Amino acid sequence: MTLHTPLNIPLRPVLLGAGLLLSASAMAAPQGLYSTDELLDADVYVASDSSQAIGDVEDVLLDNDMRVHALVIDTGSLLDLGDKQYVVGSEHFTVETRNGESLDDIEYSVHLDIDAQALGEQPEYTDTWWNQAKDNLQQAWSETKEGAASAWETTRSATSNVLDKAGNVLESVGEKTQQAADDAQ
Repeated sequence: MTLHTPLNIPLRPVLLGAGLLLSASAMAAPQGLYSTDELLDADVYVASDSSQAIGDVEDVLLDNDMRVHALVIDTGSLLDLGDKQYVVGSEHFTVETRNGESLDDIEYSVHLDIDAQALGEQPEYTDTWWNQAKDNLQQAWSETKEGAASAWETTRSATSNVLDKAGNVLESVGEKTQQAADDAQ
């Protein structure tokens, strides 16, 4: 059984046996579960040559929501890229599953939608990259939280103002109705 599945969908960790398994939400016919233990060391292929592996998966990077953010691809010294590790965002790869029915036989291959030259232009996986990416993602998370809080306050304030105005209108209508009833007697 061979499935081509993008891993740029939300994932939730589930521990099973010796490996960390990941379940994917329903998008583009996902397999359902992915073993990071098996994904590590999976062969990686570029778009321009799906017959020769250019490296393997060294690491899987997750964000705060436990979604796959990127893979770290170790190129060894293939294709003149040098013995480097590159960070490839989840938008640039799919995972092919072979023998998905048996835990003992699961095998993955990763297919990039970029060529070897573009892979060489991806950020290198270094301490500097790690610290900058971590800070940038944390900042984005903080801004999202602040934006959500601000949106909530704006919505709450606007709703409160509308309810106050509606209450005032109803009170005024009630007073006028009472006055009209008093006048009619």
